[in-house]
Amino acid sequence: MYEIDFAKPIHVHFIGIGGISMSGLAIILLKEGFTVSGSDNKESELTEELRKEGATVYIGQRADNISSDIDLVVYSAAIRKDNPEFGASLESNLPMLSRAELLGQMMRNYACPIAISGTHGKTTTSSMAGEILMANNTDPTLSIGGMVQSIGGNIRIGSSDYFLTEACEYTNSFLSFFPKYGVIMNIEADHLDFFKDLNDIRNSFHKFALLLPEDGALIINGEIENLQEITEGVKAKIYTFGLNDSCDYYATDIAFNASGCPTYWMHSPDGSVSDVNLGVVGRHNVYNSLAALVLSDVLKFDREKSLAALSKCIGADRRFQIKGHLGDITIVDDYAHHPTEISATLAAAKNFPHKETWCVFQPHTYSRTKALLADFAEALKAADHVVLADIYAARETDTLGISSKNLQEEIVKRGGDCRFFHSFSEIEIFLLQSCNPGDLLITMGAGDVYRVGEELLGN
Repeated sequence: MYEIDFAKPIHVHFIGIGGISMSGLAIILLKEGFTVSGSDNKESELTEELRKEGATVYIGQRADNISSDIDLVVYSAAIRKDNPEFGASLESNLPMLSRAELLGQMMRNYACPIAISGTHGKTTTSSMAGEILMANNTDPTLSIGGMVQSIGGNIRIGSSDYFLTEACEYTNSFLSFFPKYGVIMNIEADHLDFFKDLNDIRNSFHKFALLLPEDGALIINGEIENLQEITEGVKAKIYTFGLNDSCDYYATDIAFNASGCPTYWMHSPDGSVSDVNLGVVGRHNVYNSLAALVLSDVLKFDREKSLAALSKCIGADRRFQIKGHLGDITIVDDYAHHPTEISATLAAAKNFPHKETWCVFQPHTYSRTKALLADFAEALKAADHVVLADIYAARETDTLGISSKNLQEEIVKRGGDCRFFHSFSEIEIFLLQSCNPGDLLITMGAGDVYRVGEELLGN
């Protein structure tokens, strides 16, 4: 594998530079004096930001974007071998690294690399942990899979040995990493276009845990089924968290304030008890914050500073983000695109002041929709009203014979109220005619469904 010498900046070209993680890595290299170019299929806030930082960004992926002065090509997991730039790079015998391989090499430049993994909660936990790192004056470098207001984007360049990143299991990306401290939030069936089944996924998380060195730490949800299968053979010290008092760190007396944000008591192995007050909504964020607080303890940070940081942390964009108000209708946007995430978001909504809940859901990928169709229907029926958009294809083409119409039928079969429209404009017209004052409208999904709320608000 090609090894970058970070003391000798070169020209790196990113295929798919507009992705949330790829753009972050590109900015890190720009700050280190590298020449950066890249391509993506469409303009975005991220491509605009990259240009401001000095990158050359092409819209549209073409073979002639691979110029003769490029020294290294980096590609994302979404790039297929028939991509014209990928093919041109091979023909030119250029060194190539996947996004994960590049990120792994970056981690080796830091004495304290931290990787946050799990099927759900990575971005929120990373943003919480990032706030804790900054509150404890560590001046960290952060690479987060979402836009975080406190750092003005998805990346923060620090000057210390602390480096924190999300670690995604898709295509086994996180197995290319070199963390000293690792977090596993949860393990569930997802990305079944790559993994064979849940056992295959669990095996990957076990391999991730084995990456951690003896002087490092694994912080893991103690409620994961058959936990010993994941922790077997791990050399690092293991810390568990959860709601069960058998965990090293556990929460009790969970309550919610008037805005739906949790409060709870955290019990630590030394017998101490801390009063935790969160600035984000939802019971699921108890787990996310516990993991961040365990990391704080492992790194020997000031507990009070860390608790204060969590109380002010509002998380990343698109995580129960209040976008605005249309009269007396509150519009929220959320990235939930897996049944467990949908259930967590709709459960959080119940503690948020409102009358009825309208959930505008855009399924993400055909493979995930087909594999988890019944689970999606069961999760979504918790909303008072569901409005479905067409499936967001992302990296796929429709070869599975599945559509949002199938999901609508499953929801209605279970007694839910569900409509399906092909266009966002039809959805917007229906919502304007149907929502009442005091209602809560949530746009939900990993695609571009957030545009519905922004159009309604005139943004």
